[in-house]
Amino acid sequence: MTRYTINRILTGIVSLFVLATVTFFLVRLLPGSPFQNGGVSGEVVEAVEEEYGLNAPLSQQYLSYMGRLLKGDLGISYQDPGTEVTEIIGRAWPLTFSVGMLALTVAVVIGTGLGILLAVSKKRAVKETVSISGMAAAGIPNFALAILLLLLFSMKLKWLPASGLLSPAHYILPVITLAAYPAAVITRLTGNALGTELKKEYALFARAKGLGRRRIVLVHALRNAWVPALNYIGPASAAMLTGSFAVESIFTIPGLGREFVSSITNRDYTLILGLTVFMGTVVILVNLAADLLCAWIAPEIRRSYRRERR
Repeated sequence: MTRYTINRILTGIVSLFVLATVTFFLVRLLPGSPFQNGGVSGEVVEAVEEEYGLNAPLSQQYLSYMGRLLKGDLGISYQDPGTEVTEIIGRAWPLTFSVGMLALTVAVVIGTGLGILLAVSKKRAVKETVSISGMAAAGIPNFALAILLLLLFSMKLKWLPASGLLSPAHYILPVITLAAYPAAVITRLTGNALGTELKKEYALFARAKGLGRRRIVLVHALRNAWVPALNYIGPASAAMLTGSFAVESIFTIPGLGREFVSSITNRDYTLILGLTVFMGTVVILVNLAADLLCAWIAPEIRRSYRRERR
C-alpha cells in the first residue's frame, strides 16, 4: 500500500508540473495584452508590461514564475493591482466549496439509495421509474437544467431566490443543478454493480446461511459494488468542488468558476495560472483520495499494481 501511495503522489506532482507548464505557455497565446483596455496608449501598455516583466524572454518569464510557484507565490492579479491571487482564491473558494460539497453529498446519498433500489426492487414499475429518471437527469446539460429551474422556481413560482448565496434557500437550485448528473451516473453504476454482486457465490451463500437481505446488501455486497461508483466519484467530486463555470454564472455565485471566466476575458495571466494550479491541485488530491480508498476497499487493485511493477 505504501508503494502504491507513493506512486500516486509522484504521478500527481508530475501532472501538476505539466499542467502549470502547458497553461503558462497557452495563456501567452491569448491575443492582446492584460493592460490593453480602456483606450490606453501603446506606450503606456509597453511601460506597464516592462514593469511586470512581460517584455522579458518567454523562457525567463517561465523560470521566474516556476521559481515563485515552488515557494507558494501565485503572484498579483494584473486586473486588480495590489491584490494577491491567493487572496482572490481565498475569497472565492469557500463559496465554491460549500456548494460543491453539498452537491456531492446529495449526489452520493441519492445515487447510492436509488442504485440499491434499482438492484433489489422486484417491481418493474420502480425499476423503470428510476431508470427513466436517471436518463432524464443525465441527458440534460447542467446549464440548461439551471435555466429551467431558475425559470420555474424563481421566476414563475417565486419559491426560491434566483441569485447569490445569502441564505440556505439560495443553495437549493445550484446544488440540485450540480448534483443531478452525478446522482444519475452513481445510480446506474451502483445498481448494475450491486445486481452483479448479489448473484455471486458469497452473497448466495450468505443468503443460504439465513442472513437477512438488508444485511447482505448493506454489509457485504455494497462495499464491493461501490468501487465502480467510487472511481467515478473521484473526478466528479473534483469537478464539483472546483466550481461549474455555467452554474456559478447563471446563479451569480462569486466562486472560482466565475473568477476563472473573468480572468480569461480580462487576459489576467497570473490569475488564470493561479486558478488553474489551485484547481489542478484540488483535482489531484481528490483523485488521490479516491484511488487510495478504492485500493483499501478492493485489495485486487493493489495486487494488479504490484503485477504491473514486476
